[in-house]
Amino acid sequence: MANAIRMLAMDAVKKANSGHTGMPMGMADIATVLYSKFLKFDPANPTWENRDRLIVSNGHGSMLLYALAYLTGYKAMTIEEIKNFRQLHSKTPGHPEIDPSVGVETTTGPLGQGVSNAVGFALAERALNARYGDDLMNHYTYVFMGDGCLMEGVSHETCALAGHLGLSKMIVLYDDNNVTIDGTIDLTFTENVPERFKAYGWDVQTIDGHDHAAIENAIRHAQGTSAPSIIC
Repeated sequence: MANAIRMLAMDAVKKANSGHTGMPMGMADIATVLYSKFLKFDPANPTWENRDRLIVSNGHGSMLLYALAYLTGYKAMTIEEIKNFRQLHSKTPGHPEIDPSVGVETTTGPLGQGVSNAVGFALAERALNARYGDDLMNHYTYVFMGDGCLMEGVSHETCALAGHLGLSKMIVLYDDNNVTIDGTIDLTFTENVPERFKAYGWDVQTIDGHDHAAIENAIRHAQGTSAPSIIC
């Protein structure tokens, strides 16, 4: 599935003559493992209350999400919608706009907003679980997040809160591809991200993001922790 994601992303961006291929190309393996082995969802019932949530905070990489929706059987995400990427009135805008019918849980684009939104999703899951119990409400909030998200101040505040509250159902998969629109990441961002998140009280793992076995093991570990997790 990973290569199918890459091909769809490249073709859609090429046809639109606009868009971002880096994130879909780099995160395709992680997305494949997440969707095939972990993510709890039902394309035939996309508003199922107890589905896992996936928040794509680096929303400029939206073609990853649209490719996944198409490949996993969301009826509203047709190949014609993929061909209409970034066109007016399509279901495939350049940055995702909330539409559960195609697997888009929240609107993202302004960097840092998605991961911050996800803290609220994870907190809501905890509150609803406490009220209704595991049988009705027991799911994870997964986040795809890039370097740009971490350059925004809002990500500091909300990720610190997630650590403080021990939101263990929140798992962030960090797209650390060493690339910005202007060149390599060290032009603008030199933080030690794993140490930053350890300071917040998160569980931190560093892996090869193209090794499917390593990705699977890391997500399984993250599901068993008592803190929010970031996989770098």
